[in-house]
Amino acid sequence: MRILTWILRIILFLALFLLALKNTDTVSLQLYFDRVWQAPLILVLLVFFAAGAVMGVLATLGTVFRQRREIARLRRELVNRPGEASVRAPAADGGIDSQSDI
Repeated sequence: MRILTWILRIILFLALFLLALKNTDTVSLQLYFDRVWQAPLILVLLVFFAAGAVMGVLATLGTVFRQRREIARLRRELVNRPGEASVRAPAADGGIDSQSDI
């Protein structure tokens, strides 16, 4: 399986590398206030791809942090439940407790 993964990575790298070699023409990006940015097409594509990826990650951060707070609150509630001394909080990694009987 590892060999197949590495073969796919190499093929993807070569495809992107050949795309970069084919798109070396200079393009002009018209900005505000009559500013012009001239750069190779592949560099412009890379910048906008990276900016989109960063914006996507930033858009999900609020949801991730809200879910983490809720999980921590629910774990505290589970541990502090009255009348059920045998209930323990689940492992942080989500794995099976090593002390339980299997």
